[in-house]
Amino acid sequence: MSQGFTGRRGRDPRLPPGQYDVGGSFPVLTAEATPNVSAATWTFRVDGEVAAPRTWTWDDVHALPPSTYEGDIHCVTTWSKLGTSFTGVSLDALLAQVEVLPSATHVLAWSSSGYTTNLPLADVTGGKAWLVWEHEGRPLPTEHGGPVRMLVPHLYFWKSTKWVAGLRLLDHDEPGFWERNGYHERGEPWAEQRYAGD
Repeated sequence: MSQGFTGRRGRDPRLPPGQYDVGGSFPVLTAEATPNVSAATWTFRVDGEVAAPRTWTWDDVHALPPSTYEGDIHCVTTWSKLGTSFTGVSLDALLAQVEVLPSATHVLAWSSSGYTTNLPLADVTGGKAWLVWEHEGRPLPTEHGGPVRMLVPHLYFWKSTKWVAGLRLLDHDEPGFWERNGYHERGEPWAEQRYAGD
């Protein structure tokens, strides 16, 4: 049977166009060298178009109400992982503490490796995005962005910044690493927004 198909029922309805199900595997793809970031030294900063910029430590984010995402993730390279779970904290909980200004329209997430990606503010608020440190009940492995990565599961996975270190709120859109190199500004899997112009 071909990957992404489920017997007589045909193609799994959870798979966006052009995607296949990787099953129990979880491919490792990265645009940069893997940094060595420990939970003891990890921090996350939110600044830019906010009234009260703030930096959180590992202990600080773990003191916030935990939140678990259960669902699917999709990579622009055509693999999808269905029915997976990540635990961490909703970005809404952090943004509530910095007083987002009305001028904010976009965010630029950055990694401790120097990687960046841009997103409309609407794509990381309203229960759509998380900082996560567990995958399926275990600590998030370094190769998948541990100790903490961003998770924006409704967009292609390059938007879910590995080794995330901060979020800058902007009053304009500012392309990140892959967006400057030909990828789509938003990256919505169901619309197959893979590359600029899609």
